[in-house]
Amino acid sequence: MDKIRWGVLSTAKIGRVQVIPATNRGQFGTVTAIASRDLSRAKKVAAELGIEKAYGSYQELLADKNVDAIYNPLPNHLHVPWSIRAIKVEKHVLCEKPIGLSVAEAEQLAGVAAAHPKLKIMEAFMVRLHPQWLAAHQLVREGRIGALRTIHTTFSYFNDDPDNIRNQHDIGGGALMDIGCYPITLSRFIFDDEPKRVLGHIERDPKLKTDRLTSAILEFFQGTATFTVSTQLTPYQRTNIFGTTGRIEVEIPVNAPNDRPTRIWVQTGAPPAIQIEEITFDTCDMYTIQADAFARAVLDDTPVPTPLADAVANMRVIERIRTSADTNSWT
Repeated sequence: MDKIRWGVLSTAKIGRVQVIPATNRGQFGTVTAIASRDLSRAKKVAAELGIEKAYGSYQELLADKNVDAIYNPLPNHLHVPWSIRAIKVEKHVLCEKPIGLSVAEAEQLAGVAAAHPKLKIMEAFMVRLHPQWLAAHQLVREGRIGALRTIHTTFSYFNDDPDNIRNQHDIGGGALMDIGCYPITLSRFIFDDEPKRVLGHIERDPKLKTDRLTSAILEFFQGTATFTVSTQLTPYQRTNIFGTTGRIEVEIPVNAPNDRPTRIWVQTGAPPAIQIEEITFDTCDMYTIQADAFARAVLDDTPVPTPLADAVANMRVIERIRTSADTNSWT
């Protein structure tokens, strides 16, 4: 094969608007099937996006022998159950973040994946593959900002709709799970390490019960990473990476646009000779990059860019932050 055939579980917005169009623009994959619990909905979306087959249940799609890989953008509580079902019928799986609701769930998925070593399973952290983050990682490794000491990220949006899945506590809604997972994975990526301990603070919506404002400190061997995420603040996102002799600022760390270039700034030197270099990255779609990278791993039988063990590790940090906030102590 020169392309893999994708099946998509659900007609979720991220799939319709971002992932499916981006995948079809790539070199190594085509979305050939989509499923919804509502067949008419699946047919409508399939017609809009030029997808060949539409199914009225997820299980019907999994039974399609002409589907090689599954993209799973279902709500968080369905990530692990349906990914496991896909693996058991010999489908490769790209699953949206966060990988599950808990470390136990993530480890359950990892155990099933280990029993099917020929299959590729990956958590869909597209940001880890964007050129701006690969460059930031390389700049830190090269010592452009001296010794890495701390990273700070702010990421927020406003959404208090009780019917939105991001605001439903029992299925994994809330700021930490939805967007807090990003500064966690990016901090672990830049430090190339796991935090030794964490301190978390969570403010919950009194009606929705989800965390609407979450802050955390992650303590690494080299330094710290801090972040604040919110589902009920003015929309904003920015990351600053600080070293002993310089700083890297990432303008749009997570929702990098696919219709214009992105940029980071590298500050070096000391007053009065501070220098700021702007690095611009060509327009690209990180969802296309992600789909092609995953497809190449399938086609060439090579490791996926981020192994499932990384997903388990990220989930472990999320869980420890929740425990820390509940116990009001370092964890």
